Amino acid sequence: MSTMLRPALSLLVLMTLVTGIAYPLVVTGIAQVAFPEQANGSLVRDADGKVRGSSLIAQDFTGDAWFHPRPSAGAFATVSSSASNLAPSNSALATRVIDEAKKIQVPAQGPVPLALLTTSASGLDPHLPPAAIAYQLARVAQARNLPLSTVQQLLDAHIEQPLVGPPVVNVLALNMALQKM
Repeated sequence: MSTMLRPALSLLVLMTLVTGIAYPLVVTGIAQVAFPEQANGSLVRDADGKVRGSSLIAQDFTGDAWFHPRPSAGAFATVSSSASNLAPSNSALATRVIDEAKKIQVPAQGPVPLALLTTSASGLDPHLPPAAIAYQLARVAQARNLPLSTVQQLLDAHIEQPLVGPPVVNVLALNMALQKM
């Protein structure tokens, strides 16, 4: 029995050291050298160097003076990040979307973009389509007493074109630029 148990335990200890300690340390070290910003969470800092968030996670902005992200099923808590898991046929989803649309709809601008009414798969998507940001331009410009053209230029400067997919705008980056104005 000991002839079988000893090699098995030795192999268990060896594999635990290799896969549980050595490999993670090597990968973390390489990531810190090759991609330090990403390895540390893609943190976004203000002019004073204070961390304001991550460019990978949506932040909750409230009030008319800010661009709002898409809704979050997890209330922007990374611990409970997820979609609402409500099917399109679920009346609770339809009620939530209709109520949200009534709150933010501007009749002169037409229907509210769907991205402002529906959650993303993670519930923490930091990006919105430019049309969803453009829908909010008048509200933000009025709340900040800025010309609409100035806020439009700020939006235009923050449109990102990923390698695959449609153009997007990082709401945190846009709001931080808005704060600097």
